Amino acid sequence: MEDPVNCSPNREEPFEGSIGLRIGAIFIILVTSAATTLFPVITRRLPRAHVPDSVFDFARYFGSGVIIATSFIHLLAPGTEELTSPCLNANFQVYPFSFAFAMIAAFMTFFVEIMAFRFGSKKAEQLAYNGHAGGHHHPAEHGTVPPNVTEPLSGSSDVEKTHQPKDVGLGSDIEEVAVLDKDAPLSAAASQILGVLILEFGVIFHSVIIGITLGTTSDFTILFIVIIFHQMFEGLGLGSRLATLPISRKSLIPYIGCIAYALVTPIGLAIGLGVRTSYNEDSARANYVTGIFDSFSAGILIYTGMVHCLAHDMIMNDKFRTLPMGRLLFNIFTMLLGAGLMALLGRWA
Repeated sequence: MEDPVNCSPNREEPFEGSIGLRIGAIFIILVTSAATTLFPVITRRLPRAHVPDSVFDFARYFGSGVIIATSFIHLLAPGTEELTSPCLNANFQVYPFSFAFAMIAAFMTFFVEIMAFRFGSKKAEQLAYNGHAGGHHHPAEHGTVPPNVTEPLSGSSDVEKTHQPKDVGLGSDIEEVAVLDKDAPLSAAASQILGVLILEFGVIFHSVIIGITLGTTSDFTILFIVIIFHQMFEGLGLGSRLATLPISRKSLIPYIGCIAYALVTPIGLAIGLGVRTSYNEDSARANYVTGIFDSFSAGILIYTGMVHCLAHDMIMNDKFRTLPMGRLLFNIFTMLLGAGLMALLGRWA
């Protein structure tokens, strides 16, 4: 006979677990998350790194698989379990609220993206082309770049490198600016920037819950190991997309995105440690909060994974139409590898 579920908002049994190890986990997760997320960003901006294109391709498409698997296995599945808890209102037992919340989140993400693209694309285009402060470089009227675009950057994104003087007459320093390929429309830059911002929001949204869960759970050791790999895989996928944003090489936006991702789970873990003696993860309140958060995050990442990672990056990408078959299959295999490993981690998460 199964033990009855404790639906009380307070923990009844005393908290058991190594506080020292949990405090150490804050710094371990911080370092591993930051390292894997910053790696693509830093190496892409170091001319001397000479990282092969295949490394960035691997990180990008492996990360795509990780994002898709995270949405289904690590968010929607636990969200369903939490929102069907016997502690909740009886209506939650007969209607798939987790799927409904995920669907709502997906449509909300679509609405936000299309409105932002409609009303904010000019600002995003300005960021894509004129992100360098004080620069005098302007895109051409018809959405193409000046003819001084040279030397393509490594990686699979549609960006190239240009050395554009701020003011040649005054002998100003040359500034490197990442701009779109001459055949790519300005709207592609805006779409890519918006897509990464949405991905960042979805990832951060559920990372706080991951940290709180890790700080309050009794099954700490296994979950801690799984979350380290989870953060590394997810960070690699996020970092590879931040690294290929079509903005100035000197822009701090990719670094801010990496640091924000690295911080949120440790912050959630610290919050969990603060409430560990009173927080009951099986209570109705906890199930409502985590279930709704997980379901909404799942919807955001499902939308991002299907629309940006699959449709924009692969199906609608002109480069994929001309890639050698071996390279195409390698990229697809890389994506499936990321999804498979992330799904496997769900066995213990």
